[in-house]
Amino acid sequence: MADQHGSEPPGPAAAAELRNFLSEVPTPAAVGHRIVHSGPHLTGHTLIDARVRALLADVADLAPLHVTPALQVVDAARVLLPDVPHVACFDTVFHKDLPAQAHTYAVPERWRTEYGLRRYGFHGLSYTWALQRTAQALGRPVDNLQVVLVHLGGGCSACAVRNGRSVDTTMGLTPLEGLVMSRRSGSLDPGALLWMQRQHGLSTEELDDTLHRHSGLLGLSGTSGDTRDLVRTRAEGDAAAALALATFTLSCRRGIASMAASLDRLDALVFTGEIGEDQPEVREEICSALTVLGVRGELLVPELEDLMREGLRRVDQAGSGVPVLVVATGETQQIAAETRRVLGM
Repeated sequence: MADQHGSEPPGPAAAAELRNFLSEVPTPAAVGHRIVHSGPHLTGHTLIDARVRALLADVADLAPLHVTPALQVVDAARVLLPDVPHVACFDTVFHKDLPAQAHTYAVPERWRTEYGLRRYGFHGLSYTWALQRTAQALGRPVDNLQVVLVHLGGGCSACAVRNGRSVDTTMGLTPLEGLVMSRRSGSLDPGALLWMQRQHGLSTEELDDTLHRHSGLLGLSGTSGDTRDLVRTRAEGDAAAALALATFTLSCRRGIASMAASLDRLDALVFTGEIGEDQPEVREEICSALTVLGVRGELLVPELEDLMREGLRRVDQAGSGVPVLVVATGETQQIAAETRRVLGM
């Protein structure tokens, strides 16, 4: 079963692919679904019924790259396994208790109350897993840790955790805000978008497509949104790749520093996600320029195979500054744990 892994987003063939998979494995006791956005009405991981399915449809536009494809799988799975409980596990739940000053945008009250404009935060399943592993590695209880967690992958974000709770994060109403990402722009001057609409006639659809699919590292480099490609072509003299990586790592440092501003101290800096795990050049360029936070460079470089087997490695030089850890992404394991918890297993 572990070999059955898809790297592409679900598409029209999702039902057939799932049917084929289920024909080869025992009938599951339950199904856990990763749903990126919970919207305003769902604040915990929950069983999927008709009401929950309708609420998820209402918020699909807030995370169109994620929720719409995920709901195709939810629907297919509920048809194929009608007598099995299905649980929605949300990336937003980790941030549900963000303090008011962290989740509030500086816009009129009508926008905040009538339209529901607020910061939600994402990558919560990844952060939950990484936080637990960090506490184990440092030998300290979760509720006595103040850390910055950084998830770097196709989507990228940072999060401040104080005593086990998320108190700030870089993503907002949607997963488009914050750090530069693989193909997503991250934060932009909102005036720039208004200017593009007024002066250059860009439609909402053009802005949506460009900011979600053709920006970030891909837009900067013109060739790839994959840091592995960019590190290689930078070494070959590609100036656009060099600019893309420099912009990306500066964006990460800005995000980390802004998250640290919500803490009293920094007990650890933790990297997770595909880039966080498997791109030592990126980790080094971020940390070597964060001395203002007590973080140092000259990080150790664990073998990826060892990291995946052990699940976690401390990579800072002992006694050199703030601990820096790399945690293998555990979203799948966290979904399994949350599904069992919801069902009382």
